[in-house]
Amino acid sequence: MFGRSKDGSTAGTTQEPLTEETPGMAEVPGSGKGRPTPKRKVAEAANRRPLVPTDRKAAGKEARAAQRVERDRQYAAMQTGDEKYLPAKDKGAVRRYVRNYVDARWSLGELFLPVAIVMLLANMILTSWNPDVAFLGLVVLYLFIVAMVVDVVIMWRRLRKRLIAKFGDDAIQRGLMMYSVTRVFQIRRARLPKPQVKHGEYPE
Repeated sequence: MFGRSKDGSTAGTTQEPLTEETPGMAEVPGSGKGRPTPKRKVAEAANRRPLVPTDRKAAGKEARAAQRVERDRQYAAMQTGDEKYLPAKDKGAVRRYVRNYVDARWSLGELFLPVAIVMLLANMILTSWNPDVAFLGLVVLYLFIVAMVVDVVIMWRRLRKRLIAKFGDDAIQRGLMMYSVTRVFQIRRARLPKPQVKHGEYPE
């Protein structure tokens, strides 16, 4: 009896305790001990990432439509002089004054392109026929260029005085002289924004 009792107690004491495994706590290779194993649905959902956004095509279409509308507005503003939709380089009262002054003035610069084309074509024809006359044509072209440069200098000095008198010294900003000179050398019909005044209608 004592032997059985002893054996029974020994068996009770030497029995290893059973460990309960919490669902989802099984060890996964490479994941570390004690970390829960992600459920299959959760893992699959995390790995599902669209390579291309579903709305990329629609977004691109909307962006192109917005750009087209903006271009149409700017083009219309270039024709009418609407300050609201003009490009940044043409906005402002000072730049509008510069455009109106240049457009109101008769300038040799607006004749440069047609005169230069005619003189160069004439020179090519006359070179084989009469070199002396062709040389004289080149001299006339160079004299016209010199006169044109002098005319531009006079124009800018007068315009600068007007700008300072109307808007103050701060009106003479960087790039304003080049803005006016570039417009002088353009053919009147090709100027953008389009001229809003006639020759002789100087701004006040």
